[in-house]
Amino acid sequence: MTHPLIPQVLELATPVADQLRLEVVDAVFQTNQSPPVLRIDVRSLENEDTGLEDCEKMSQALEAVLDTSDLIPDAYVLEISSPGISSDLSTDRDFVVFKGFMVEVRLAEPHRGKQTWVGQLVRRDEEVVVLSQRGKAITLPRALVTAVELSNQSPD
Repeated sequence: MTHPLIPQVLELATPVADQLRLEVVDAVFQTNQSPPVLRIDVRSLENEDTGLEDCEKMSQALEAVLDTSDLIPDAYVLEISSPGISSDLSTDRDFVVFKGFMVEVRLAEPHRGKQTWVGQLVRRDEEVVVLSQRGKAITLPRALVTAVELSNQSPD
């Protein structure tokens, strides 16, 4: 369950991240720790890797904003980190970065007799997700796609 302060934290953190060419990916307020920990995951919009320097800049800039807002009046620890590589592909950037990688595509309903497809990612656009299976292009309607994940399986 999301902590009730998270929407307000995101409202403050997003413009700070934008100025630093970062994207806020997730935020969690862990109140079961003493002191509580506010963890914010950021991703660089310019580099494939989010470095320690990016996290440090975000930490300093956001700390100043949070302190002046007085949103969290008690002591807490602010942690800024990188989310690492997720196996789920969701953003346009993910589909560009992982072009050529093996993926598993799950569909809401079967298409051409199958609900799960595995192949090399070729591209995604507004209409379709295109995979390659042993050199043959497989076009899946994007409207049916429920998830695309990195996979280590080989195509059927």
